Amino acid sequence: MTNENNEAGRPPPEHFLSLIRAQQRGRLKIYLGFAPGVGKTYKMLQDAHVLKRQGVDLVVGVVETHGRADTAALIEGLEQVPRRRIEYRGVTLEEMDQDALLRRKPTVALVDELAHTNAPDSRNAKRYQDVEELLRDGINVITTVNIQHVESLYDMIEGFTGVKVKERVPDYILAEADEVVYVDLASQDLQERLKAGKVYPAERIESALANFFQEGNLSRLRELASEEIAHLLDRRRHSAKTDGPPSGAGRVMVCLSSRSPNAPLLLRKGARLADRMHAPWHAVYIRTPAERIDRIDAATQRKIADAQDLALKLGAFVTTYSGKDFPSAIADYVRDNGITVVVLGRSRRPWYKTWFGPSPLDRLTREMPRGVDVLIVDTG
Repeated sequence: MTNENNEAGRPPPEHFLSLIRAQQRGRLKIYLGFAPGVGKTYKMLQDAHVLKRQGVDLVVGVVETHGRADTAALIEGLEQVPRRRIEYRGVTLEEMDQDALLRRKPTVALVDELAHTNAPDSRNAKRYQDVEELLRDGINVITTVNIQHVESLYDMIEGFTGVKVKERVPDYILAEADEVVYVDLASQDLQERLKAGKVYPAERIESALANFFQEGNLSRLRELASEEIAHLLDRRRHSAKTDGPPSGAGRVMVCLSSRSPNAPLLLRKGARLADRMHAPWHAVYIRTPAERIDRIDAATQRKIADAQDLALKLGAFVTTYSGKDFPSAIADYVRDNGITVVVLGRSRRPWYKTWFGPSPLDRLTREMPRGVDVLIVDTG
């Protein structure tokens, strides 16, 4: 991981070439920014020309210029795989031709905008899935993404920007990248670029400055991106010391039920906690007799399935665990799997029910083995 502001400490493009030659499976390099317009695609194309001069078989799978003349000029001289045209509801859409790229099988493919959602009937629903397929086929990929598209940050980003980011990538994509380059820019400089029409068309500038591109939002996004790079560096150092994936120090369990009020937020917070602990984590759907398939409706079953799918994207070990009741099932799972931290959503149990005996949380804390921490998350 490198910081684009630190030119002296940043590995040259040739460093990625040495990674390419190290193993058969494709290598992944990501240019990470804190907002649109900081120069990720521009820098990616500059470094692509260096690799080409080194004799690397490099092609452009897809690059989005968004009408920026300087960026478009850098595509010249690079081989491009023609895009695929898709007719959808009377509109012609252009997408990266995944099949053509796999047939061409270059050494390196440039695949811009990792979080992009592909057009209907595409080979894969998401562009990051295209990238994963290219990597499995031995093609090395260089791509770009902004910090607001990281899945586990969704709730935090919405909280201070008011924007629901629809296109997101799983956290494991960044965690497994072989190289992450942070492309930075002062917030004021980015606003000046926006005002000069170098980010969005003229009709979008005023709205962008009044909303997502406010100074406070940009400063917080920049801070988040810097923190993410620092954490990725720390994770890389930790993995090098332990010579493998996180293990031993602790295990996190995020508990799910059909009544979880905001399972996605709970899972994202659990994922970031486990990541900061360098610990593996389990997303466990606790199935009690009251949670039998024949006793919960189809909509609830879909909600549970969606939560489990999100947990997989966030890097969890996902499982279903049955027990006679919620507290005892959690305690049994904790003992069986060496869990050290249990994460639960705050209960919405009416206060008057405390008249009729201890709450499930009271029972859980009594049954929990010694040395296990229970974290209650406010899911709003």
